[in-house]
Amino acid sequence: MLTYILRRLISIAVTFVVVSMVVFLMMHAVPGGPFDGQDMPLSEAVRAKLMAKLGLDQPLWVQYVNYMKGLLRLDFGQSYTYSVPVIDLVAERLAVSLPLAVIALLLSSAIALPVGLFAASRRGRLSDTLAMGAAQIGVAVPNFWFALLLIYVFAVFLRLVPAGGFPGWGAGIWPALKALILPAVALALPQAAILARVTRAALIEVLGEDFIRTARAKGLPRRAVLWHHALRNALIPVLTILGLQFAFLLAGTIIIENVFYLPGLGRLIFQAITQRDLIVVESVVMLLVAAVILVNLAVDLSYALVDPRLRQAP
Repeated sequence: MLTYILRRLISIAVTFVVVSMVVFLMMHAVPGGPFDGQDMPLSEAVRAKLMAKLGLDQPLWVQYVNYMKGLLRLDFGQSYTYSVPVIDLVAERLAVSLPLAVIALLLSSAIALPVGLFAASRRGRLSDTLAMGAAQIGVAVPNFWFALLLIYVFAVFLRLVPAGGFPGWGAGIWPALKALILPAVALALPQAAILARVTRAALIEVLGEDFIRTARAKGLPRRAVLWHHALRNALIPVLTILGLQFAFLLAGTIIIENVFYLPGLGRLIFQAITQRDLIVVESVVMLLVAAVILVNLAVDLSYALVDPRLRQAP
């Protein structure tokens, strides 16, 4: 188990360095610079001074080394647009995106696992067909369209929750959570549809194993066999999808955050791209890369908790 963890840590370090090089080179390969597109064009002398101040006149490898040193100190540099540390912008927006992703993931899991278990236990019946049909619709419907539908029903017609915006956590936990309910549901339902289908497929495969038939032959109740034996052995593909979904919910919420006008990471990336604030884009992308890598590590380690056989793997 220790050898497995060490190998994963080495793999993570190599992956992070390679991805950081790719992201850094791609950002510097983008045509134009942070001072292009201004209403009042800068003179060459002013542009040169600003480039020197930001260290953009140095060789590319020097810029990369300095950038990596900053990343290790959680110093992402200063935003070209806002003239504030990028870490402050990221922390402010992460306070919205992270709770939103966690709430959406919890909702997705709470819906998908029972639906997948229900469908697998009634394979081939009408209830299985209806459940998977609903899941197929959930996969096919775009989340931004579903978000607009939620706004119309629950914010405009019923007036139960705000249609958009975020009051901040300083306004109280409940007002802040109310602002995140509709975005979380809009994100959760399409992901729940995918997770329900994966759960059903994994459970159907496990339910055909010999140890399930043995458990049933010993007289164990059907509910106990499903929940305590089948579901646990079907969790590895489910955990894999959960890890991928959390990374998507954290990084892929640009459309939903713009629909609900939420000041999250997705909206920050969108604004930084339109303003050519490449240092913000680069830093947020690297933060999301680190988040994806760490989530994948947590998923890999959780495999050993779910399946004891993996703890003895070389």
